[in-house]
Amino acid sequence: MKIKCAPFNRQSIQDCIDIGEEVFIEAELFFGHGTDNAADEALWLVFYQLELSWAVSDAILQELVTEPDYNAIIALYERRIDERIPAAYLTGEAWFAGLAFTVNADVLVPRSPLAELINMRFSPWLDASLINDVSEDTATKPLNILDLCTGSGCIGIASALYLEHSRVVLSDICPKAVDVAKQNIERYQLDARVSAVVSDLFIDIPEQSFDLIVSNPPYVDANDLGDMPPEYHAEPILGLASGGDGLDFTRRLLRQAPDYLSEKGALIVEVGNSAVNLEMAFPEISFLWLEFEFGGHGVFVMTRADLLAHRALFVSFTDNSQHLACIHN
Repeated sequence: MKIKCAPFNRQSIQDCIDIGEEVFIEAELFFGHGTDNAADEALWLVFYQLELSWAVSDAILQELVTEPDYNAIIALYERRIDERIPAAYLTGEAWFAGLAFTVNADVLVPRSPLAELINMRFSPWLDASLINDVSEDTATKPLNILDLCTGSGCIGIASALYLEHSRVVLSDICPKAVDVAKQNIERYQLDARVSAVVSDLFIDIPEQSFDLIVSNPPYVDANDLGDMPPEYHAEPILGLASGGDGLDFTRRLLRQAPDYLSEKGALIVEVGNSAVNLEMAFPEISFLWLEFEFGGHGVFVMTRADLLAHRALFVSFTDNSQHLACIHN
């Protein structure tokens, strides 16, 4: 559609943002892929087009834009409205845990509350001796982390940057997602400590034990998937849907995870709104749900000992899931 707005007439950066805010509200867009309001979404696209840093002062908002830039900004607005795609796909970049990541339509837009845990270096869920060990033995005893359903690689790469003596494996069943993750490994020059592999859950993971397995897998149940705003349907559906109750992948993970965790290892998994379904599926288990200061829910943690204690339940629970795909943030 063509946006009804004033033709170019020496508009300022702030004028452009105001136009975006107005047309986005009028179009009833959904915001939840990096911003939560129309003004911030417009600012994101304007700064992208003008190649501005987020660190600039507010004074720059009064500077005038050129006619080519003005027309390009309006074109971005029109795509955002017509295609209902998240701004991150228009810019090719999203932010997670204070870090910029390359993204495209092959991966979900990063937005997990797990960023807060990464900022805390997963304390207290990682053994403190593993987090704080900076002795000479660190080189031979690194903290091993597995990011399952890695998508863009944001969770695992951010973990590697916050935990400097860690080694991280990023895994996803989708080769195109792994390609994006590899771009982000290169972006942060982490080839020496971070690797990416195509694997269906643990099938092709290099044989080793992990001190932490973290996963933001597909977990949207069938009812929620149908009710999602169009912006979510612009994302890869295999990164969202996971069976009728949203738990096809998670059940497999719970069954297999203890075989890949170290003695003091922990499993941290985000299941979002499907937390209710998980508790209904396993009423005998008191899941430990984490609370977040900055929003988010549906993340549980289980130690290897917890998983082994309940293994009979996980193994006996049958489901009809077949070859599952997994692409997250």
